[in-house]
Amino acid sequence: MPFLSTPSFDLSAGAEPTLGPRPPPPPAPPAAAAPPPQQPQVSEAAARRLREAEERLREAIQELHQHHGRDEEGGGWGCCVHQGESCLAHAAGNLCQTFLLSYGVRVGIGILLRAFKLARRRSYGSLLDLKQLVSEKDLIVREEACRVGLLFGGFTGSYHALRCFLRRFRKKETPFNAILSGSVAGLAILALDDSSRRRTLSLYLLARLAQCAYNSAKSKNRFHFWGSHWRHGDALLFSLACAQIMYAFVMRPESLPKSYRDFIQKTGPVAEPVYKTVRDSCRGGHVDLIGLSALFANKKNLNLMKLTKSPSIIPCSVIHPDRASCLAHNVTVTSSTFKKTFPLYFSLTFVPFVVLRLQKFLESPAATCWRALVGAVRSTTFLSAFVTLFQSAICLHRKVASKDHKLVYWFGGLISGLSILLENKARRAELALYVLPRAGESLWYILINRHLLPNIKNAEVALFCMCMGGIMYFLEYEPDTMAPFLRGLIRRFLASKITNPSPPPNRNASYSYLQALNVLEQPKAQPGAENGLPTLETYTLESIPGL
Repeated sequence: MPFLSTPSFDLSAGAEPTLGPRPPPPPAPPAAAAPPPQQPQVSEAAARRLREAEERLREAIQELHQHHGRDEEGGGWGCCVHQGESCLAHAAGNLCQTFLLSYGVRVGIGILLRAFKLARRRSYGSLLDLKQLVSEKDLIVREEACRVGLLFGGFTGSYHALRCFLRRFRKKETPFNAILSGSVAGLAILALDDSSRRRTLSLYLLARLAQCAYNSAKSKNRFHFWGSHWRHGDALLFSLACAQIMYAFVMRPESLPKSYRDFIQKTGPVAEPVYKTVRDSCRGGHVDLIGLSALFANKKNLNLMKLTKSPSIIPCSVIHPDRASCLAHNVTVTSSTFKKTFPLYFSLTFVPFVVLRLQKFLESPAATCWRALVGAVRSTTFLSAFVTLFQSAICLHRKVASKDHKLVYWFGGLISGLSILLENKARRAELALYVLPRAGESLWYILINRHLLPNIKNAEVALFCMCMGGIMYFLEYEPDTMAPFLRGLIRRFLASKITNPSPPPNRNASYSYLQALNVLEQPKAQPGAENGLPTLETYTLESIPGL
């Protein structure tokens, strides 16, 4: 009944207080359908930084527990971190396993390249014939693989043995131990008999050491180079190194290692006598017209009568006699370079994926093969573009100039280096630091040849030892200054003998973090009625308690 209704007061703005039943509220307007929540898209760079952060966190926690377990054993700094085996057995085990790992990588690359060679000949039945696939006559990699294994295995075993000796002898652990151990173990470079290869490897480590030192100084706000924040600084460094390399290849080929010079020659479309002719023309010397005539005897459309003994420039008809059009020649160069270099890049990508990440390959072989294939295609495209740009620059110069100059080939290498932009951003710095030692080696040779630097015998061995001492210091005490690729590679070889020490008795928060990282990295469990366990979700650092 109305009089039994509960009194209500309307105190809204502009309304008078009234007694009576509360009016029903007006119906709410129909709300529009809410859009489904969208999952944030994580970029590839962010995912890569996340993986690097997780790896650094795991390494730091493991190092913390190693030091903690060592102190609890009562021996202080005089005790080594390896448990259940002697120092000699620990060093010998790492030496053997690292030797086998390095040997397997080198032999695997050689076998895969041999298989591509047989497949190119359409001899598919030979792929199942081990006598043709791994015969010593066609697959000469045993000596080189042994030397590579002795280099990595000898360094790893020597480093572990020296660290144990210095730890027990000095009764303390300081950066001096890592520097001295790395420097003395660097004598393993003598396993390589070729001085040019030793020099190349030494200069590569020198570039890596300079990178670590610069990153360390920059992180401490001591100094930094102008332009170090540039987005494409790695591409600029790569282009400058390629400019020196291509200049040396055309004008001073003796300054490059023979293996590297042969690789450039086989990748490019120009015959070696033509480069010699171009070199003689730039230097104002006499051109070997008889040799050119013999080389191009089967080329009907080629006319060498216009060439004199001392031409001012070698025309395009001599550089690419098979094609009269420069555009058609460059299109052919792109296709032929891709076909020639794809087997090499696929081998260099697939074999390390399998050997160095065997567990991941066994878990998902199809995904691993797909990543190797995509990486090989991208790297091959980059190299094909590099060769095409260099040839295009040479042809363009001959269209607009009537006299050749040696700096043309330096600028040609600079322009062709821009092809690095086709590569993955994470690989550009690695490639830049790979070609930089080649350019430094060429410059080193030229300066020694001009008596601007002294020629010291076995100087590359001393340089390698010095660089390994510095590299091991940064690996042990400032690992964040190293590139993730180099840090992971060295740790993979140094820790090739996997051990599972018992955890410390007091499991603190850091131990929980480590267990969370290890557990969450396991593959997702399939839900089943027999176990009733839920499937693991995608995790981030925020899923770890306390982070």
